[in-house]
Amino acid sequence: MTNFIPIFPLPVVVYPDERINLHIFEPRYKQLISECMQQKKPFGIPAVINDKMKEYGTLVHLVKVEKEYPGGEMDIRAEGIKVFRVLEVIREVPDKLYAGAIVHYPRNIRKGSLELMQKILRSIRELHAVLRVTKDFSKPDDELLSYDVAHHSGLSTEEEYDFLCLLHELQRLEYLKRHLEKVVPLMSEMEKLKERVKLNGHFRNLSVDDF
Repeated sequence: MTNFIPIFPLPVVVYPDERINLHIFEPRYKQLISECMQQKKPFGIPAVINDKMKEYGTLVHLVKVEKEYPGGEMDIRAEGIKVFRVLEVIREVPDKLYAGAIVHYPRNIRKGSLELMQKILRSIRELHAVLRVTKDFSKPDDELLSYDVAHHSGLSTEEEYDFLCLLHELQRLEYLKRHLEKVVPLMSEMEKLKERVKLNGHFRNLSVDDF
């Protein structure tokens, strides 16, 4: 399926089913959100990385306008629907301040592996324990998909974008597994190093048996 959508490029990666809060203050995006609110139509958030708009993004719908300000600014809540690929950017849309794009929605397979997800969740919780972070997911473990946990796995923005471009759940799970296999031991070693640095110069009660 191919169609035209208004676009709101942002320096973030949004995933399907993800909730995102935005403060709308630019005139072009105030117009875009107002139209989406009135016409109940979705808009696209293509990822912008290193000041360059990328090929893939996520279609989102407006969930709620949380607050409207006297100058027309808005606090909104939106939710991801599905991944799109930009075929052509339309920078000048008649009578609009915002740009648009002709996009295609590639097939995205959501069926994964519960066993692999459980392994990933154990690694994520180990990472969070090392970082002293507390995170409760909004769904039971057996209902979680890779999109639900990706932002909590310590990916860089570039890695989050690479992850967005994967269109099969098993590929996404494998990507997270490999990433966590690298980052968890690294962060554990860094935490041990911090503790050693803290101890340096302090009186320590040390002993070695049999000497």
